[in-house]
Amino acid sequence: RTLSPLGMAKPGATGARFGLQSEYRPLKRVLLRHPRDAFRSQSSISRQWRQLNYIQEPDFSLALEEYEQFAGILERLGAKIEYLESEDDLGLDSLYVRDASVVSSAGAILCTMGKQARSAEPRAQGVALENLGFPVHSVIEFPGTVEGGDTAWLDHKTLAVGRSYRTNAEGIDQLRSALEPLGVEVLAVDLPHFRGQDDVFHLMSVLSPLDEDLLLVYSPLLPVSFRERLLSDGFQLVEVPEEEFYAETQGCNVLAVGPRVVVAIDGNPETKRRMEAAGCEVHTYAGAEISVKGGGGPTCLTKPLERA
Repeated sequence: RTLSPLGMAKPGATGARFGLQSEYRPLKRVLLRHPRDAFRSQSSISRQWRQLNYIQEPDFSLALEEYEQFAGILERLGAKIEYLESEDDLGLDSLYVRDASVVSSAGAILCTMGKQARSAEPRAQGVALENLGFPVHSVIEFPGTVEGGDTAWLDHKTLAVGRSYRTNAEGIDQLRSALEPLGVEVLAVDLPHFRGQDDVFHLMSVLSPLDEDLLLVYSPLLPVSFRERLLSDGFQLVEVPEEEFYAETQGCNVLAVGPRVVVAIDGNPETKRRMEAAGCEVHTYAGAEISVKGGGGPTCLTKPLERA
């Protein structure tokens, strides 16, 4: 199964029916991969979890239960789910579908992953997107690397991109070249070393858009210049408390399914209270198996394809 050259959109092409350049508009269509197709079985999990740097071994049966709750929340809030199939050359991390591509109004930009164990995911996702009638706009080519978790639309013309161990300068340059014809500013954000090269630390580990002028952030790990830019652009910042950021419960990773309507992992009560104080409707799910152990919150689990 390969990408069709005819499926590649011409650079600069636009199409209103494809993904809006937004992280907060009402979510209408979303791409997921169920843990039955990513985790497959308890024995498959047992073979892989250590080498993929999971903090603990997920329980397969509990993961299935958690995911049904998570997907049910998305459906109740108005999203149509498109499920990716199981692939023989993909591992546990393929559950976290955000990372394999970046969605623009002209179609998907397929990534080259910074984590080598995930190298097969972008092409597999590209084939699936074509089969759904969603075009591939362009591809990040090695030695450039970009992972979708390092990208966040601040508005429809501004894409923040974390320069991390998973996303390098060459990848950011290629992403900028792909989006420039669409009039998009790609804003590079230098991320800290934090826990090192083997840790999963993306831009969306410290920033999640909640509305057009509202962001959930963990300021101690934001670069000063970037935080100042956010404030000068008129964003209100909801701060994640230190204890909930370091509790492994993905406190700063929150999916907006509409303006100030968000989905978050259960277990961050103060963060939830602060979002509600800012006018957010917060829906929580149990995520010990599908999110906490693999380091992937609700934005990681989802690839929004269409927003209203």
